[in-house]
Amino acid sequence: MATTFTIGDLAREFDLTTRAIRFYEDMGLLQPQREGPGGRNRVYSARDRTRLKLTLRAKRLGLSLTEARDIIDMYDSPRDTGPQLRKFLAVLADHRRQLEEQMADLQANLDEVKVHEKEARALLNKVERKAG
Repeated sequence: MATTFTIGDLAREFDLTTRAIRFYEDMGLLQPQREGPGGRNRVYSARDRTRLKLTLRAKRLGLSLTEARDIIDMYDSPRDTGPQLRKFLAVLADHRRQLEEQMADLQANLDEVKVHEKEARALLNKVERKAG
């Protein structure tokens, strides 16, 4: 018998809200079976659990949910893994480039803050010397 999970099971395991899991469903990342009256109960497969885990990993890397879905969907397909890995590497390279640009921007901002701090300290020293 295949292992299945409820939305509550996954929410507890991954420390998510059920609303977040439903959002991932809406994005096409998860596709639970529906059971019970009117299909109200979601039943997640081991595949859904794995997809959720990969989604959260991609999110930690800073990838968009669309990028995460595209990459995860590639691994679901029975095609050759070469194109899949090339696509994954391209996405990672692009993301790394974005992060490096953000890091450079942050470093420039930090350098500017340091300059202003130094100027403000110098002015404060002048003011305190005049007052003293």
